[in-house]
Amino acid sequence: MVKERARILVVGGGYVGMYTALRLQRRLKRELGRGEAEITVVTPDPYMTYQPFLPEAAAGAISPRHVVVPLRRVLDRCRVVIGEATAVDHAARTATVRTPATEEEGTEGIRIEYDELVLAPGSVARTLPIPGLAEHAIGFKTVEEAIGLRNHALEQMDIASSTRDPAVRDAALTFVFVGGGYAGVEALGELEDMARYATRYYHNVRPEDMKWILVEASDRILPEVGEEMGRYTVTELRRRNIDVRLETRLDSCADRVAVLSDGSRFPTRTVVWTAGVKPHPVLAATDLPLNERGRLRCTAELAVAGVPHAWAAGDAAAVPDVTAREEGRECAPNAQHALRQARVLGDNVVHSLRGEPLETYAHKYAGSVASLGLHKGVAQIYGRKLKGYPAWFMHRTYHLSRVPTFNRKARVAAEWTLAGLFKREIVSLGSLEHPRAEFELAAGGKPSQDPPHNPKGSS
Repeated sequence: MVKERARILVVGGGYVGMYTALRLQRRLKRELGRGEAEITVVTPDPYMTYQPFLPEAAAGAISPRHVVVPLRRVLDRCRVVIGEATAVDHAARTATVRTPATEEEGTEGIRIEYDELVLAPGSVARTLPIPGLAEHAIGFKTVEEAIGLRNHALEQMDIASSTRDPAVRDAALTFVFVGGGYAGVEALGELEDMARYATRYYHNVRPEDMKWILVEASDRILPEVGEEMGRYTVTELRRRNIDVRLETRLDSCADRVAVLSDGSRFPTRTVVWTAGVKPHPVLAATDLPLNERGRLRCTAELAVAGVPHAWAAGDAAAVPDVTAREEGRECAPNAQHALRQARVLGDNVVHSLRGEPLETYAHKYAGSVASLGLHKGVAQIYGRKLKGYPAWFMHRTYHLSRVPTFNRKARVAAEWTLAGLFKREIVSLGSLEHPRAEFELAAGGKPSQDPPHNPKGSS
């Protein structure tokens, strides 16, 4: 039994936010029923996105609805508030939240009071002041961006198939990916696979007509799978006629021309930015201690260092790795740690409320798996190296076991089974980005060419 009524605020609905809230509502089931505790989850989206499946969603192997988990259904004992936390005053135990109704009401947001704070806002794309990047590039962090990229890639093939201008055709069939981490390599591998398959339905577009370019600033890609597997990945991608450029940066993409640091210039209508992430901006709007990288300083018990009643994990937290030999090493901000940290974090919040000893988070890194397209992949698991079909199968098996809820597991498995029996879907639904365009035109108006106000798209 908790010592007194507790109001728990969870900021973020991603891996850590959802799993922590899920753990809390299970451990505090009786207290929630008696009104001795309440859990509020503040999240900008009403769903949690399982990001490892974004490349397959972009390639059409999985329906976009099945890579997201509806929070209201899963967190049925929690109060879910759709909004963005803009500031946290932990000294006063209050958080300011901007909701969809804020602009309509003409207010700065609502204030939510709490007793225990769990900060898990995740991260945002780390961008650089590169000319043309904001105007022409697309990210690959949300399901909306993944589906938008799929639609865009197929639309470029339509443009190339219907134009007689060789310059327009060349730009439409050139795809530049910036960043050689998981997101960039997996997205490139799946999209190239899909586009190569789609060429069989275009009478005048062949796989060799397309240019796929991967730009990486360091001297290796996929560092998580080890140096040997990284070299294998470069060889495998180049064997598929993908131009991998290491120790190269994107200097500009203004006027739809990708200019690289090695002097190369590629007219292109597609620049995908996956060059890293940074902590969520709300962390800088708190009175909590941050490290030099802008992440919350945390203890091995996942409490914010030196601050009572504040907790954090995942991308937002700098958690010491107690299993590492090197002193001062921190846990990597990846899904493998986030899922496990969420369980310990939820338990420690309950332990704190009940006056019990806290648990220490300790997990030795098991390894990494990455998909390079259908039946292709690389993996390094507990020191063992896999490549090709075995690694791809390991990738699917692992992530199927990790995707939340039996409902989603069954739907994803069913889609994979059907994909093995039927042909790929190669339909572009780019009009989703402007759903009112046709009606505006029919009503006598001029359809807007501007992107939707929602920065995450409307798909």
